[in-house]
Amino acid sequence: MNALFEFLLRQGDNVLVLGHRTSEWCGTAPALEEDIALANTALDLIGQTKLWLEYAAEVEGEGRSANDLAFLRDAYDFRNVLMLETPNEDYGRTLMRQFLFDAFQVHWLTALTDSKDSRISEIAMKSVKEAQYHLERSRDTIIALGDGTELSNKKMQAALDYLWPYAREIMLVDDVDEAMHKDGIAPLPSEILAPWDALVKSTMRDAYLTIPDSNFVHKGGRTGQRHTEHLGHMLATMQVLQRSYPGATW
Repeated sequence: MNALFEFLLRQGDNVLVLGHRTSEWCGTAPALEEDIALANTALDLIGQTKLWLEYAAEVEGEGRSANDLAFLRDAYDFRNVLMLETPNEDYGRTLMRQFLFDAFQVHWLTALTDSKDSRISEIAMKSVKEAQYHLERSRDTIIALGDGTELSNKKMQAALDYLWPYAREIMLVDDVDEAMHKDGIAPLPSEILAPWDALVKSTMRDAYLTIPDSNFVHKGGRTGQRHTEHLGHMLATMQVLQRSYPGATW
């Protein structure tokens, strides 16, 4: 196993899958301003995907490109956490998913700026600026809706209840993480748990939302051992052009 390649796939696949999910709101968001904001968030995430997967392709050394990794892999070749492939369902769930990811990603990317791998450090420095904006927006909106009407609070609570069992998969540690930590490339994801937990708790308190009393965590996405049925359906849409016209270029 090439641990660095696996690590880079995890970074790229997380933002690719979330970026595509977020892009599904384009033209259908509940307000024009939100439509534009979600589209811009998706573009940021896809831009980050390109940086991670280009480096992954170079590390793999088998002649594949970032496009090949994005559009020509099957579901169980993906290394994203399961939460990010869950369907949008409603606007509340979309925002809650974004916040729970952003709350991790800002701390994670900040730590990666000190990576001994200069390429990873450079990608993190560029990406963290966008992640900070995403976090500010998702947190503010979570609070506004949680502390809004009875209906908006109910929808945000339902979103939190649904996503909570998925949320901490991204902080689980395995052999890939241990190898990256040993080489000074990345911290252990578990090191982000304390700041993530503090930020989530303060946000939910301000939003008058109750964090579920459960430590159960869905897992398997980061290793490719398990994905939900939703990823396959999403990839069928995301990859249809490249698979219908192999090798096509603009």
